[in-house]
Amino acid sequence: MKNKYRLSGIIFILIFSLSCSKKEKPVYPGLVMTTPVTEILYATATSGGEVTYDGGGPIFTRGVCFGKNSSPTADSSITVDGSGMGPFTSYLTGLKPGTLYHLRAYAKNSAGTVYGDEVTFITQIPEIKFNTSLTYGSVTDIDGRTYKTIPVGVQVWMAENLRTTKLNDGTVLPKIIEDADWSNLLTSAYCWFNNNDSLYGNIYGAYYNWYAISSGKLCPDGWHVPSDVEWQQMVDYLGGNNVAGSKIKETGKNNWVLPNGDASNNSGLTGLPAGMRGSIDGSFSGQGYYGGWWTATQTNSSLLGSAWSRWVHGDTTVIARSEIFKKDGFGIRCIKN
Repeated sequence: MKNKYRLSGIIFILIFSLSCSKKEKPVYPGLVMTTPVTEILYATATSGGEVTYDGGGPIFTRGVCFGKNSSPTADSSITVDGSGMGPFTSYLTGLKPGTLYHLRAYAKNSAGTVYGDEVTFITQIPEIKFNTSLTYGSVTDIDGRTYKTIPVGVQVWMAENLRTTKLNDGTVLPKIIEDADWSNLLTSAYCWFNNNDSLYGNIYGAYYNWYAISSGKLCPDGWHVPSDVEWQQMVDYLGGNNVAGSKIKETGKNNWVLPNGDASNNSGLTGLPAGMRGSIDGSFSGQGYYGGWWTATQTNSSLLGSAWSRWVHGDTTVIARSEIFKKDGFGIRCIKN
């Protein structure tokens, strides 16, 4: 009888152990949701997802997978956006302009990978939408690059951002790629957004630090970088600081992340959200949200000082005036002498 009870006890322990072991074994993550794709530009976009159940095992990788074919997997192009349950944001880079992409969120635990619903999006085509109701002129720089020009009141402005890589006497400007090199520089330099001339050069133009302006030779012969006073003359002609922004901005959302519904581009200046390159760490920011330009007017003579700039933003009619560091990288519009 004792042996019978002992045997029954052993069987019970085995069954209980197997049951516990089975419960502890993780299963595939059960619920992953895909976030709609937003902030879509030529080569970048934003998405993400949310893991709401981990299947009994820790989520050690999550993100989105994307590609040109349907049902992309974690073996395709992916982002890696942390671990664990909860929401996450994914920033996509390296996309091709004007391309249809398929995307879905994923999550991995030790049992495998599960995917969210698939969504699609199309990247923007890099182009500038000028005001077709206006008549533009043109000017060519020392590199042979041609720009549209437009009269605004008694002034004549470039309707595109400057892209020259030389001063008008032929002096070559240094092109700075590394972030640390840019942030430490106190002499003339230029760069391209995300160091990608082929994609961004003809749209956003080049980014210059203020030292490049001080030679007085950055613009084509017969043209110059406008002073703060000349900028204000143009702004006043367009109705003042509170409304001029809408008359300067390119219309539509091909280049803008923000709504930009107020933009009319009545001036023909076709301002774009090129963002900037910061002087603190040399990083690029603001693409799709705002754009701005240097003036030739410094606020003090120190190399580490600042100069006046003008900005337009995608959700306001205002054109802003502010001081920024001379080491920052910003766009330039030239004005005719």
